[in-house]
Amino acid sequence: MVYDKIAAKLMSMSHEVWMRHANPWSGWTRVAMSPLWFLAIWSWVWIGWWALAPVSVLAVWTWLNPRVFRPYTDDTPWITRGVLGERIFMNRKSAPIPHEHLRMAHILSALAGVSLAGAIVGFVTANFWLALGGWLLAVTFKMWFVDRMVWLYEIMSKSVPEYQAWRTGPGHPI
Repeated sequence: MVYDKIAAKLMSMSHEVWMRHANPWSGWTRVAMSPLWFLAIWSWVWIGWWALAPVSVLAVWTWLNPRVFRPYTDDTPWITRGVLGERIFMNRKSAPIPHEHLRMAHILSALAGVSLAGAIVGFVTANFWLALGGWLLAVTFKMWFVDRMVWLYEIMSKSVPEYQAWRTGPGHPI
């Protein structure tokens, strides 16, 4: 999948940045940005090219977000395990993941991509309901993907030494 490599390059996330991104505040504020992104993109209908202002602000915050929070100290929050699972997924070339998780990740990513394409058509044609429907479906599939990454983290963090070191909090102290 090429898109995950492109996203990784754009975000340029080191080990430390990933550990900060796994902080629940980072993960949940990223989720909370979804309606803001929708409104910022849709705002072109109301304010034309001035929509680049809120889009630019959100782009900067999207890049800064995983860098401004402290590293996580407890891996029990769902969103923390989801982010760590995404990191495991991105690292699948050096530590292969179970086929069923790879397959579902590809399916959910494809569904999110198709949904996002529908949203883009809605944005371009100023069809609010198509844009919103596509956007909501894309977010739904992304959250389902994150849920699968939680499952992947649970499996891989018990069997791969590098990932075992990420387990912190109650039940498995550092």
